[in-house]
Amino acid sequence: MAQDNSPYIRQRAQLERKKSGRASHDRVLIVSEGKKTEPLYFEEIRRTYRLHTANIEVRKSEFGTQPKQVVEYARELFLNGDRHRKIAPRAFERVFAVFDRDEHRTYHEALSLAESLNGKLLNDAKQKIEFQAIASVPCFELWLLLHFEHIQHPLHRNDALQRLKQHIPGYEKGLEGTFRLTKDKLNVASMRARSLAANTAHHGNEPYTNVDFLVNLLRSFE
Repeated sequence: MAQDNSPYIRQRAQLERKKSGRASHDRVLIVSEGKKTEPLYFEEIRRTYRLHTANIEVRKSEFGTQPKQVVEYARELFLNGDRHRKIAPRAFERVFAVFDRDEHRTYHEALSLAESLNGKLLNDAKQKIEFQAIASVPCFELWLLLHFEHIQHPLHRNDALQRLKQHIPGYEKGLEGTFRLTKDKLNVASMRARSLAANTAHHGNEPYTNVDFLVNLLRSFE
């Protein structure tokens, strides 16, 4: 029988405290390809709108940066949790895998795998969860660039980065405070992203991003 101060008992108590403190909206797991840029961005959104950490979990992929590995890690983390980070198994209603097109060889496999998982996994309330890929072509910086420009033609990720630096001097991947620097232009960026999505496909080379969907979902939880 476990002792009152055993690691198992302490961990279970921590999970129960975390569970009791969460908000009433959906629990969201976000797993990203990037180690800093995307996690910092989504964590900043969570703090800005004071979303509870029990509901919004942002993690980088521990399986690697290939898009398929990002999706696979998101599935693994959802199914089995991570006791060291106090993430319980199946404790989410929505799971998002965030990755770039770049020149990744597993990009299309990742899109197919995420689509195959959508509505097929059950959470701890026996509900089918939403499992969605949040993809950007060519890269996450396209989403940030749309806050300042309407991009309508293919561009390389290096071009996206250089053009973004014209609007955010000193911008580099992993820069903190990116959401604060772009927040005022969020609505126009969302409109431009939706316009791109209506005219392009995320499996091609045309500029595309659906980051706006995830950002606006988080905003709706405020």
